[in-house]
Amino acid sequence: MVEHDALSATREAYDAAAATYAQLFRDSLRDSPLDRAILGVFAEVVSASGDGRVADLGCGPGHITAYLHELGLTAFGVDASPAMIELARQACPGLRFDVGSMTALDIADGALGGVLSRWSVIHTPPEELPVILAEFHRVLAPAGHLLVGFSASDDPSHPTQVFDHAVAPAYRWWPDHLAAMLRKSGLTEVARMVREPQPTDRRQFQEVQLLARKA
Repeated sequence: MVEHDALSATREAYDAAAATYAQLFRDSLRDSPLDRAILGVFAEVVSASGDGRVADLGCGPGHITAYLHELGLTAFGVDASPAMIELARQACPGLRFDVGSMTALDIADGALGGVLSRWSVIHTPPEELPVILAEFHRVLAPAGHLLVGFSASDDPSHPTQVFDHAVAPAYRWWPDHLAAMLRKSGLTEVARMVREPQPTDRRQFQEVQLLARKA
């Protein structure tokens, strides 16, 4: 199977930036009470469904995977970047981290109570996103939950917009459009959190996190 150019380019870019990325974001939750809150909600609903196993897809250096573990979930991380996975294993030697692609996860059907995707779909070309959403649906157990984070486009007439990400080309999504794509994949939105940009933020984009449930 020939690897898609976008995936290959993104992996190589994150390999090159892995050490810097880990340094910049390892303490990101400390000053983000809203992120901690939505992750807490995610952990609670996953635990309530009866299966605390969660895959942190696009886990990077593993700091969010570790936080999910602190919240009582059986969390493991998957990332396309071998350099990121190596850093995650060094930082969290007691947790599981695997190199893998969201387009073809090495996870059994219905094996998970939860899937976390924090800004890990932003580098996926829009026409390829349904494949990834289908994988999220496949690996979730019935009543399992997905939490997906992304940057919002500016208005509904632009369901996707390209932006100049520091590491690799990326896409913003109109939240209702992405929620509709989730529905087509069998994942029903149950809540969303929208964070307005702060004056000091480099990019003046809304940040959105959608919580969805598999039927």
